[in-house]
Amino acid sequence: MPGSIRNIRVLVFHASLRTGAWNGRLADLAARTVERAGGDVDRALLSEFDCPSYDGDRERTEGVPPGAQAFARRLNGADAFILSSPEYNGSMPGVLKNIIDWTSRLRPQPFNGKQGFLMSASPSMAGGNRGLWSLRIPFEHLGTRVYPDMFSLAQSHPAFDAVGGLADAALQPRFDEALRCYLDLVEAALHYPALKKHWVEFLGERPSAETDRVEVGTTAAT
Repeated sequence: MPGSIRNIRVLVFHASLRTGAWNGRLADLAARTVERAGGDVDRALLSEFDCPSYDGDRERTEGVPPGAQAFARRLNGADAFILSSPEYNGSMPGVLKNIIDWTSRLRPQPFNGKQGFLMSASPSMAGGNRGLWSLRIPFEHLGTRVYPDMFSLAQSHPAFDAVGGLADAALQPRFDEALRCYLDLVEAALHYPALKKHWVEFLGERPSAETDRVEVGTTAAT
């Protein structure tokens, strides 16, 4: 692939627990694309980050559960992430939102300043795209730099070939190019001088012990 990427580590995971899920196959394809571009892939399963339903009382008495802590470690160990998520009832999967909510309670908050690329696969004609729009909201609120373009694979049931690529000869290069452009952005963010930013959980609120949570992050390496 032209424009080979160097020294980039990408966490790739999918938001379906089902064995053989279409989004798992799309995530596998993304992982291979990143590796062909010279990147290093950390391929994860959502089940590795499983958490009980978020409960503020439980957080106070037991702390953040191991699944969310593991997710934060994997995020912190990566320069960027790629997520392939199904659409459930026009939105994101509840299990994924629950993990995001738990993980956001850690300090420093691991989503802040991270580069993210969102994908979906669905047997429907919309390809799960509505779920990705809903998923942008919590990530962007938490300071993630979500790539503007998203990839939604419609009619996923016949979409893959025998070796896990895309059966549509015209669609495969479009997928590869989208990820290559994303990786170019990640590489630029790592190697250009750092741009400092503040993430404020409750922007516009009067600072108090209950609402004042501000963290300084960067969009590039220092």
